[in-house]
Amino acid sequence: MKNGPTPRLPDFIIIGAAKAATTWIVHQLQQHPDVFLPSPEPHYFSTEYERGDSWYARWFADATTGQIVGEKSADYLAHPLAARRMRSLLPSVRLVVQLRNPVERAYSDYCMLFRRGTVGAPPEKYLLKSAERPRFLEDGLYHRHLLRFLDIFPRESLAFILHEDIRREPEDVIGRISNHLGLAPRIATAEVSARVNDSEAPLLPLALRRLLAPMKPIAAPLRRQPWFQSVHSALARRPDYPPLTSELRRRLRDFYATDIEMLGPLVGRDVSGWLNVEDAR
Repeated sequence: MKNGPTPRLPDFIIIGAAKAATTWIVHQLQQHPDVFLPSPEPHYFSTEYERGDSWYARWFADATTGQIVGEKSADYLAHPLAARRMRSLLPSVRLVVQLRNPVERAYSDYCMLFRRGTVGAPPEKYLLKSAERPRFLEDGLYHRHLLRFLDIFPRESLAFILHEDIRREPEDVIGRISNHLGLAPRIATAEVSARVNDSEAPLLPLALRRLLAPMKPIAAPLRRQPWFQSVHSALARRPDYPPLTSELRRRLRDFYATDIEMLGPLVGRDVSGWLNVEDAR
């Protein structure tokens, strides 16, 4: 990243929630010529704050004149200090919040780490008051987390998107976010239904992934080669995730019930469907 003549800082930030399709929003906004938004997550206001404002500004040094600047770090919503740190540096920043049924979010987060081999089975070990992985439960307490932002940011600074909005009306979501950011909507029809971070994408067996991990930098330039893709396709398999049982779903629903009931009036959306224990994944 090169240094520009004038440091740029974000005009908008996508703050989460994690595993709520925030990467989809990034992918759509990156198609807009008037937006500069890096793909990696800086995590500045959460885990990288000690690096300082100059380090943060370098993430946006390649933005061109006329572009608005943004970033996405999906852990900001649940981080206890992110809101105040953000308000101190960026008092006029526009925020985009995407929320997903917290039961589904917790299970999706578990599946991501299961896919990586950092957690095992059964999911109950991690999703029921796990001291080892508190993020699985805590990150889904949206009402609690949003109060930190709404206490110090004007309500009109925040746009709320539900995960199901993307499934039902993706073009409308793009339009609403564009309007919130002061952009002319740009609908890239071929991109609207694109899926990113697909949890069902085939993977190499975990043992083989670990064996090959030191060779990642060497393999990266080869990924687009037909022969490489053929070998990968021959060896890769779809992940076989431990299931989210009805009983586990019910217990998670009960954990989130009070927060969900308070969330709807706070964001002006009907989220009562999240209390349906039989909601399909």
